[in-house]
Amino acid sequence: MKRLITVGIAAGLAVAVTAAAKADTLENIKKAGVLKCGVSQGLPGFSNPDNKGAWTGIDVDYCKALAAAILGDAKKVKYVPLSAKVRFTALQSGEIDVLSRNTTWTFTRDTGLGLNFVGVLYYDGQGFMVRKKLGVKSAKQLSGAAVCTNTGTTTELNVSDYFRSNGLKYKVVAFEKADEVVAAYDAGRCDVYTTDRSGLAAQRTKLKNPAAHVVLPEIISKEPLGPLVRQGDDKFFNIAKWVLNALLTAEELGVTSGNAGAMMKSKNPEIRRLLGSEGNLGAKIGLDKEWAARAIKAVGNYAEMYKRNVTPLGLARGVNKLWSNGGLLYSPPFR
Repeated sequence: MKRLITVGIAAGLAVAVTAAAKADTLENIKKAGVLKCGVSQGLPGFSNPDNKGAWTGIDVDYCKALAAAILGDAKKVKYVPLSAKVRFTALQSGEIDVLSRNTTWTFTRDTGLGLNFVGVLYYDGQGFMVRKKLGVKSAKQLSGAAVCTNTGTTTELNVSDYFRSNGLKYKVVAFEKADEVVAAYDAGRCDVYTTDRSGLAAQRTKLKNPAAHVVLPEIISKEPLGPLVRQGDDKFFNIAKWVLNALLTAEELGVTSGNAGAMMKSKNPEIRRLLGSEGNLGAKIGLDKEWAARAIKAVGNYAEMYKRNVTPLGLARGVNKLWSNGGLLYSPPFR
């Protein structure tokens, strides 16, 4: 009987996922008049609410840009805070339209969840934070340590791989909510806090004495973080993908939130195509001519987003520079 119930639940979920995937997400968003965006439960620089409930961060800016492109208003976003454990289910079931929540693009997630990664919004890598008083200079000195982390993440898997491959013993202390991990580490329930290095920089700001902690030099993984949408709805997938590309291309072409209107008169053909003053690329994705111009006016280009949200964490752009400046960020051409 238990097996039959389990199979029935799995089959029901599959039906729900299939139904959600077949839905016309663009039309549903227009009908509702709001974009439902899944975000973290609070990660400064990426998706974080202030004391008045206003959300900010680079992941939040992406959703604002998407709403501006589709609905003409960056404020028409409903932010849904999600733990790492339930984030994929929320998207699969249709509870949200897009997941923009510091989520790593992996083989298994890309092929086994019925979801599509839109692209990379932030290139990251996993690291370790410890108290300075421990005198630890390298992650290879952490044998026997208790390690705090989030459950349901690639972080747990990476820790296992790293410690096992280096012959180190450890104990995992895992929690579902990020703030629970921070509180446990700050209270001394573990020796080490591990997550993406951007997350360490963000969460260190929440500690009682941030200056008493140090991030170790090792980067033990590749963590390409990006938004996701459901598979089976290519129209919305294309919109989500090209809004991200528009923000990258805007930086490359020198288009900003402040000059986007004036740049519509540029003599540069790609700028004109991007902003809709030449041709009609929007028609190919179910939008009007000026969808990208609205997105850029709403949040700026990628450099503006980074400077506003991530730079205050003390994180240099590094590999998150454009390809033309020695980084990894690269958009296909608008033509």
